[in-house]
Amino acid sequence: QVQLVESGGGLVQAGGSLRLSCAASGRTFSSYVMGWFRQAPGKEREFVAAINWGGGRGFADSVKGRFTVSRDNSKNTVYLQMNNLKPDDTAVYYCAARFDDGSSAFTWALPGKYDYWGQGTQVTVSS
Repeated sequence: QVQLVESGGGLVQAGGSLRLSCAASGRTFSSYVMGWFRQAPGKEREFVAAINWGGGRGFADSVKGRFTVSRDNSKNTVYLQMNNLKPDDTAVYYCAARFDDGSSAFTWALPGKYDYWGQGTQVTVSS
C-alpha cells in the first residue's frame, strides 16, 4: 500500500511559478512510476507529467518547456516544478503512483493504469 500526500499548491499570477511536492509512504517508492495529473472544473482528469524509476520523463504537450518533474528516492518525494504559469493551468493537481513494470511510456499518461492517488492540491493562476 502506498499513501501519497501533495503539497505546494496555491494562488499565483500568470507568469509565476510554483513547485508541487508529493510525499509517498512505502519502502518501494523507487520502483514506482510517479505521475502528475490535473482536473479543472467540468473537465476530465488529464495527464501532466510522469517520471519512472530511472529518471525517464514524459510531459503533456501543453506543459512542455514550462514544467519539469523530478524525484528524490531518498526522501520518497516527487516534485513538479511549474514555470510560466497560465490561467489555463488552474486545476486540482493530483499525484499518482504505479509499479514500474517496464511498460511503454505511452501508458504513463493513462490515469487508469495508476494504483494510488493523492488527495490533490489546488493551483489557481490569475490573469
